[in-house]
Amino acid sequence: MGVLWSFVRYSGTIHRQSRPPEPVFSVNHVPDLTGRVILVTGGNDGIGKETIRALLEHNAKVYMASRDQKKAEAAIEELKDKTGKEALFLKLDLASLASVRQAASQFLSLERELHVLYNNAGVSNTPIDWLTDDGYDMTFGTNIVGHFLLTQLLMPALQTGKITSPDHYARVIWLSSFAQYLSPLDFDAFKDTPQRRRTGSDIMYCQSKLASVMLAREYARRYGEQGIVALSVNPGTYLACSARGHIHEHSYATGNIYTGILRHASKVNLAFTKLFIKRYPVEYGALTQLWAGTMPEALTHNGEYVVPWARIADRARSEAYDDQICARLWDWLENEVKEN
Repeated sequence: MGVLWSFVRYSGTIHRQSRPPEPVFSVNHVPDLTGRVILVTGGNDGIGKETIRALLEHNAKVYMASRDQKKAEAAIEELKDKTGKEALFLKLDLASLASVRQAASQFLSLERELHVLYNNAGVSNTPIDWLTDDGYDMTFGTNIVGHFLLTQLLMPALQTGKITSPDHYARVIWLSSFAQYLSPLDFDAFKDTPQRRRTGSDIMYCQSKLASVMLAREYARRYGEQGIVALSVNPGTYLACSARGHIHEHSYATGNIYTGILRHASKVNLAFTKLFIKRYPVEYGALTQLWAGTMPEALTHNGEYVVPWARIADRARSEAYDDQICARLWDWLENEVKEN
């Protein structure tokens, strides 16, 4: 009943985010980004690729950090044809902490500065048997554990980037979703435990998106005075979550933009979504994180949750404002990613 109750409790907020007014902000408002170094994880498809396209068009130097080099190189070539600018490939598998460390080391050997980090990549609805190389739930491990380690390792470049940024800030943008409203965190489910298997991959996705909101707030709290701005973003993407009780199972599928993240979604969720949910072009999906990562107005909202299309949310899930839970998540992640 947890997800059903959460859906009812936050139904008004979810509805406002899934049926937003037409955007006021557009890519034409993005300032000139000459001299900015920006890294986008998972940018070879969907919202990430559209974000990179806009960044290139505004003269940023962009790294596309992706697991699949062949797909990334194809996307880079496509974007070059469209923009006349070329993104740079960085090999990154967020489901492997060794790969994250290697990617961060490679980036730091190439660049002293990083002005914006988009923690954009993510998976959802993965088979429950899938684990990361380090034994974490595939969804939570990819979406959160890998990104946390990457952000920590790139903090020296972010600290240097703020010095040369025209606004004297560096930014970390965490991709979230209105899935974050549907489940609190269960620390016993992050690894392969009986609790995780009872929870299911759909709810693990919801938990990962709440963790994104919490980490943005925690980064703002810990690094805000050092010139680091962190925001979480609901770009308007699909979510699919199931509420499993002892007797009934209720499935909810709600969303706005169709991207590659749907590749593991069930046929039932896909069918429901196509029938009942208003759809928007993928270009809309990049708007909110472009605003968060480039616009001066975003600097006054450090730690906040941004929703379609480039609006500050009235609220996130209540646990996101609990400093003790946010600190517990931070401490857990720090302990998990430290090298022995």
